[in-house]
Amino acid sequence: MFDEEVAIITGAGQGIGFEIAKQLAAKGVRVALNDLNEQLANEAVAAINKSGGECISIPGDAADVSFISEMVAKTVSAFGKVTIAIANAGITLFNEFLKYEPESFSKVMQLNLGGSFFLAQKVAKQIVQQKTGGSILFMSSVTGHQAHKNLVPYGMTKAGLEMLAKGLVVELSEYKISVNAIAPGATATERTLDDKSYEETWSRITPMGRPATVADIAHAAIFLVSPFSRHITGQTLIVDGGWTSVSPSPY
Repeated sequence: MFDEEVAIITGAGQGIGFEIAKQLAAKGVRVALNDLNEQLANEAVAAINKSGGECISIPGDAADVSFISEMVAKTVSAFGKVTIAIANAGITLFNEFLKYEPESFSKVMQLNLGGSFFLAQKVAKQIVQQKTGGSILFMSSVTGHQAHKNLVPYGMTKAGLEMLAKGLVVELSEYKISVNAIAPGATATERTLDDKSYEETWSRITPMGRPATVADIAHAAIFLVSPFSRHITGQTLIVDGGWTSVSPSPY
């Protein structure tokens, strides 16, 4: 199904990004795996390759436009092309609106929006040059749909990514590049499960009775970059167990 596909996935040293990389590699996609943490990136790549995948590590800052260009070039050098980009890297900095600092605001905007925008731009340029077509996927969030306390800037970036996916339809469809987004709800990852009450709280307020697993989100991602979704573009798929339909606060 994924014959000859090559993917770049940012922020994939663990959690959702790693699960997406692992599942794509298991389906024969050659993967360039990025994470800011070099050790995490290298360990993730080693695990994927040990399982029979073909994956390379490109650690670095996914908010840095120069590094993004370098990452695309390294992927093409290693695998001959790139056909899938998944902008998974993102940062969450909690604070009240009235106390939010400019430095924190800039960091969230630069990675969540800027990193995603310029990854899409650099990969799209490469795909246009290749004339192969391809897929771009952004990682939004339910916070782009429903307000969460202390997460206003984060929610702004996630809503912005969904508009970016829509906007790129008119820019990239002629090159057979689909652009979509996923909006995960509460998801059990290494980071969220550090909070001992996380799973209990979200199990109680999620209609399906539990938070998502990383596999739940990865399955949606695989679909949106697969041949099964070639005529789907400009869309956001919410994967939240029904939470946005009722939206009870976790607080």
